[in-house]
Amino acid sequence: MSEQNSVAFRGVQRFRRVWWVMLLIAGIAAMTWYTFVQQIILGHPVGTNPGSDWSVWLIWLVFGIGFPAGFIIMRLVVEVREDQINIRYVPFLRRRIPFADIEKYQARTYSPISEYGGWGIKGWHRDRISYSISGNLGVELELKTGKWVMIGSRRADELADAIGARMAQTQRPQ
Repeated sequence: MSEQNSVAFRGVQRFRRVWWVMLLIAGIAAMTWYTFVQQIILGHPVGTNPGSDWSVWLIWLVFGIGFPAGFIIMRLVVEVREDQINIRYVPFLRRRIPFADIEKYQARTYSPISEYGGWGIKGWHRDRISYSISGNLGVELELKTGKWVMIGSRRADELADAIGARMAQTQRPQ
């Protein structure tokens, strides 16, 4: 079976491009670019107590380049394959959860802030972790180790159906 055919479900979520979030990120990036150009390129220190050149470089790299680029490329990719669920939180994390490790699963509505502390890779407790980008729908997995994993998805029912179908296939005698 080809690599593409083995995927029963593939969901890709990106951060929503909300205008005020984009404006905030652009504003922060613009300030760091301005400071970088003034102090590093033109040689005119900015402010009454300017930072050192190395700190301007560092802040520019993190907030002028890294933060905006990270926001643009960051995405959550969830794939249900033949024997496992693949979770990629690009560019930070890759996790595989074999179906053999799953005790139960269910699609549900949840509260990202009160249950997990927000969106992203979150968990208030070591036994509970969430991978989400936005929204309040997901599939909750109870692992045989007693740990819980919430996978955020705008297509939670479809994700749960794919998990169920693949788990049934892997548990059938060959």
